[in-house]
Amino acid sequence: MRRLHLAVGLFAVLVFVATGQFMRHHAPPMAALSDSDRLMFRSRHIYILAGGLVNLVLGLYFRLWPQGWRRKVQGVGSALLIVSPALLFVAFVLEPGRGFQAEMPWSSSGLFLLFGGGILDLVCGPDQSDKAI
Repeated sequence: MRRLHLAVGLFAVLVFVATGQFMRHHAPPMAALSDSDRLMFRSRHIYILAGGLVNLVLGLYFRLWPQGWRRKVQGVGSALLIVSPALLFVAFVLEPGRGFQAEMPWSSSGLFLLFGGGILDLVCGPDQSDKAI
């Protein structure tokens, strides 16, 4: 699971860089877009980074609980965190053209998964096996 979080995190950070280049070379230039369209692109761009960094950090420090309810909750939380960057990328691609009047199901879903996965990981608590400070 640790390697999967690292891989998803690294891939999402690379996608963040790619979406940044997309915005830099966007036609028409981002400066020519309305404030709301620019905000939609930038916010979804930052959401991708958030999903990537959470997975990247979790991949560095992840410890699987050996058994019990914590392991199951941890697995569900990890699944939510792994799916989140994909939904946030879809939001970057689809939602900016819709404007603020439309619902934003992709970014909402991606952010809720990111939040839920983080909370589930928090509920599990840290592994106390080594008692490191």
